[in-house]
Amino acid sequence: MAMDTADPPDVAPRPLVVTGDAQLLDELLALAAAGCGDVDVAPDATAARRHWRTATLVVIGADAVTGCVRARLPRRRGLVLVTRLSEPGDATFEPVSDDAGSWRAASQLDADHVVVLPAAAAWLTERFGSAGARHRESAPVVAVIGGRGGVGASVLAAGLALTAARTGLRTMLVDADPLGGGVDLLLGAEGAQGLRWPELSAARGRVDVAALRAGLPRQGELAMVSWDRGDEIDVPVEAMEATLDAGRRGGDLVVVDLPRSLGPAAMCGVQAASEVLMPVTADIRACAAAVRVAAQVGPHCRSLRVVVRGPAPGGLTARDVGAALGLPVAGVLRPEPDLAASLERGDPPTGSGRGPLAELCEQLVAELTADSGREVA
Repeated sequence: MAMDTADPPDVAPRPLVVTGDAQLLDELLALAAAGCGDVDVAPDATAARRHWRTATLVVIGADAVTGCVRARLPRRRGLVLVTRLSEPGDATFEPVSDDAGSWRAASQLDADHVVVLPAAAAWLTERFGSAGARHRESAPVVAVIGGRGGVGASVLAAGLALTAARTGLRTMLVDADPLGGGVDLLLGAEGAQGLRWPELSAARGRVDVAALRAGLPRQGELAMVSWDRGDEIDVPVEAMEATLDAGRRGGDLVVVDLPRSLGPAAMCGVQAASEVLMPVTADIRACAAAVRVAAQVGPHCRSLRVVVRGPAPGGLTARDVGAALGLPVAGVLRPEPDLAASLERGDPPTGSGRGPLAELCEQLVAELTADSGREVA
């Protein structure tokens, strides 16, 4: 949660919370975290002035109202005054308070609403969410599906996620393949504490971004949504949608590892993706299998590209593979003889930042972040 510190001039406008009441501030920051993630905070009108004109929403606590009126801050839209009831059980939702003092302050500041917490918590969370969406594009989603079995789709997905996280991008890796063995195991993080699909399967609607990222297994900037080692469960579509939505709202890149047989939940990953990558080995049987996968995926995604994996025993080139499938080629993964042994030792893919897989992932992450307006450090 961003405080009122010296932000660089190119930081996008965010909602602004103005209050010196520590208890009210905690409540508002919790609502903001669930709605939009980052906000600016000012304890009084003097500190609020620097963000006043550019903030996408201004939420003022009752303690700061008089100071804002006296400071003669310019009138603006998107202004909400917040009061709090001491007995939450007595509260009923009212978007406007009947308190005469609040009415006068709202009139002087030309406020849009005066709301009462905790009754208006859900309403205010939605306002934070709407204000956050106005200045922040959703993170891009890239999904990976194997053109045939054993082609290394999960390795590519994990490599993309690790590469993005290593450059400082807040990344979420979502394992949508219940029979894939778990991306946490592939990353050597099977012992990491955190929520996995069995605990997340009840998620619905707008998930608290900060709480979700804090609860997931982590490796630096990489948060993982994976499986445990228990019985297979069916992830509800609503849980997958809520998880992907939270990843897009609260991060910079979402990577989805897809199964080759797409159920309803996995199909959500296809439909949410700005791009689907399909690794294919450079041989005839792989191309024949990939044609079927492309027919299954293509109608449901915005962009489908091929990653051609060498070696090519029959001399097929990447151009040949792309032409056979009728799809553009996103890149070529040159042979990496030591990769299998490295993964078996528990070394995460691209963990060293060197080798053909790391080079390809750097290229693909740069393309994805360039298309979304985000830059890789």
